[in-house]
Formats: sequence, structure tokens, C-alpha cells
Amino acid sequence: MSDIRIATAEDQILLDKEAKYCSYGDTVHYIEPPRIFSRCEGSYVWDTEDQAYLDLQMWYSAVNFGYANPRLNNALKQQIDTLPQIASQYLHKGKIELSEMIAVDAKNKFGLDGRVHFNVGGSQSIEDSLKVVRNATNGKSLMFAFEGGYHGRTLGASSITSSYRYRRRYGHFGERAQFIPFPYHFRGPKGMTKEEYGSHCVQQFARLFETEYNGVWDPKVGQSEYAAFYVEPIQGTGGYVIPPMNFYRELKHVLDQHGILMVSDEIQMGFYRTGKLWSIEHFDVQPDVIVFGKALTNGLNPLGGIWAREELINPKIFPPGSTHSTFASNPLGTAVGLEMFKMTSEVDYGAMVMAKGKFFLEGLQDLQKRFPIIGDVDGLGLALRCEICGPDGFTPDKATLDYMVEEGMKGDMLVDGRKLGLILDVGGYYKNVITLAPSLEISYPEIELGLKLLEQLLVRATQR
Repeated sequence: MSDIRIATAEDQILLDKEAKYCSYGDTVHYIEPPRIFSRCEGSYVWDTEDQAYLDLQMWYSAVNFGYANPRLNNALKQQIDTLPQIASQYLHKGKIELSEMIAVDAKNKFGLDGRVHFNVGGSQSIEDSLKVVRNATNGKSLMFAFEGGYHGRTLGASSITSSYRYRRRYGHFGERAQFIPFPYHFRGPKGMTKEEYGSHCVQQFARLFETEYNGVWDPKVGQSEYAAFYVEPIQGTGGYVIPPMNFYRELKHVLDQHGILMVSDEIQMGFYRTGKLWSIEHFDVQPDVIVFGKALTNGLNPLGGIWAREELINPKIFPPGSTHSTFASNPLGTAVGLEMFKMTSEVDYGAMVMAKGKFFLEGLQDLQKRFPIIGDVDGLGLALRCEICGPDGFTPDKATLDYMVEEGMKGDMLVDGRKLGLILDVGGYYKNVITLAPSLEISYPEIELGLKLLEQLLVRATQR
């Protein structure tokens, strides 16, 4: 174990200014002193001392295609020299063509006509989806969402996010979710297979509609008080929990029986993170609304949006001016989004991501065999989880994971004579899960390097 790292004099000046002038409302310092970064490329970032860190979380899955991806960067540069700006009420080619790509893809996959509506980011797009849903259901403001679910921190989005701490100071503006247990098999009842547990969770949800006294259903008129169920097909901040493959198909059957829409939040898991454009594709269901953001532009320019079924979003039911943002459908963002779609159409991204994910998961499973503090590993594509527990392999151990994160950020691990740091993200219900979201462009040697660095951190954690 190395000594505590001390900020350089130059960094300390900046940190002192941050302490005085910057809001901490959008800041989380996972380590002290915080690192200040100066450049990035591929799977790496460098701090002001030019220390390299392998990044296995890629800006919360916003940079799916690697830092400073030359092709996507060039698309942005070319757009800057042609049409860098135009008010969102005016048309430009990029908006129309990107909408077409997403809508045609949805038609091919789900058999549904639909339209695309843009905004500047994930939380803002969740807000837009809430408007679409409430409008289409005669103003119903109640939603279902999952325990462990995360949909953002704006007022509407935080109301359907299961963490009360995001709402405690601010209250509600109408929306409010009833939070339903997610089929988190590792922490579910023992004696059930993963698929049996998925069916069990659906059956428990379906009980809410058995009689009027369960509180959500009026059998006399056949209406639910709830408008939609907001789902992350793979839970993100909740710890990359992957449900059984039968779960959403059975859940959607219950929703369709009771006229409740399914909104698939793909902000973290979209754009090939799980080996498909949308993670909901793995589960053989038709979503009514898809919300996206983050990796659409590889983090280069804020752009998110929604796709919704034609019946929910056509101009007669959702007319002009229903929602608006000055920077929605901005030409810089749509240019990068178009290039991303072209880039991913030229190779079989799905097969590539699944193969790399399988290789990475096998490495994690090997570490699990050798380190009892790893209670669970799982993955779908390059969305992977590693749950850190006590010696019993089950009791959540946040303190040990916090220690590993801090050690990784010291930048003092040696692999083949090279000094490196490792950037990990912390998630999970108990904040004891390493949520791994490496670049989809990560090489096999870099995966092996990441596993070696993880092994060093595990050794430090068990020997401290």
C-alpha cells in the first residue's frame, strides 16, 4: 500500500479556487485530494502530472466509442465549419436524417411506427417522456418504477428515481412512482432459479390488479391509476443488475392487459453497451417509449431524446410547442450522432461487443474464484458487474470497495514496468458494486490489463 498522494502546488491552487467559487451541487469528490485531468485518448485519461489511468467506466457510459475517437471528433469539426448553430425551431438535415435512422430502426425491430423528439440530455429527455406519457393517458401523473432505478435528478426524473435523497430537499411536482422490486437474483430469496425469481417478481406485481382494494386498479371501468412503468432494462446506478431473460416479456404482458405504457430508459445502456443498439432488444418486447442520451454523441455534444409510438407522439396528439429546448436537435450533436450510426453499421458491433464482454466476464469469474470477497459477477455485452462483499461472499462491503477506488486513483500500480492508475465506478443498492463500462473499442490486451490492475487492487484490499 502506498502513501496518501498529495496534490501538486499548481493543482492545490485550482482546488482552493474550486472550494471557493464552484457549486458543489454537481460535484462528488470520490477521493481526496481530487485529481485534475488534462487529456484523454482511447481508454485512458491523464492527470496534470501526466499519470495515465485506464478508465473502465467511460464517463458513466457516455463515451462508448473511446475518448477522442478520431472519426467522431472529425465529424464534429466538419460540422463546426459548415452549420455549427441554428435555432431548434428551424430545420436542418442532421435532425431529419438522425430521426429517420432511429425511427426506421425501431420499425424494423419492433414493427411499430414512431417519431423522434430531441432534447439536450438524458434527464431532460425523461422530462419530455413524462409529458408524452401524461398527455397520452389523460393527465395521469402516477408511474411505476423499480427499486434501484435511476432516471435523473431533475424534478420529474427524481420523482421516478428510487433514491429518496435526490428528492428530500425539493419535494414533487406531480409525478410520483410506486417502486416495485427488481429481480436482483443474487440478493433474492434462495431456492429459486433466476427465471423462477423473475416470474415470481412479475406475479407479485400482477397482484396489484387483482381487486380494487390493492389500490391501483378500478375493475368496474377497467382503468389503472398509473400511466406508465419506467424501466432500465439493465439497472445502471443500481449496480448493473441483469434480470432473467423471461422477466420483461412477462411484465409487458401484465402492463398491456391493464393499459399501462412501458418506457425503456436506455440512457446508460443504449448504443451497443450491451451488444445491441437498445438493451431492451435482448428481452423480446415492444417498448412504447425509448429514452436515450449520453453515448449518442460519444459525450462530445449534449444531445438526448425519445422515440415514441406514433399513437403517442403524432402532431395531432402532441402538437408543436408541447415541449422545447433552445439547444434541442443542435446540428453539432446530430452530426456526431449520424456519424456514430454510420460507424457502427460498417462492422458487426453487436458481435464485437458480445465477444469482448464474454472475454472480460470470464476474467472476472476467474478473479471471483480466487478472491472470496467477490460475491457476484455478471455481464451483458460490456456492461459488467463485480460485487464486493465481506469474507462470507454476501454481506455488502462498501468500505472495501471505497478503499479499492482510492487505491486505483493513486496511479502507482505497476504492470510490465508501466505505472498506471485505474478508474472504477461505484454503484449498487449498497454502493458495493464495481460497475464496469469500458470503451466498446477497448482492445483485448487492455481488457487483460484491466483485469491485472483489478487483481492488484483486490490483493491490496485483502492484505490491508
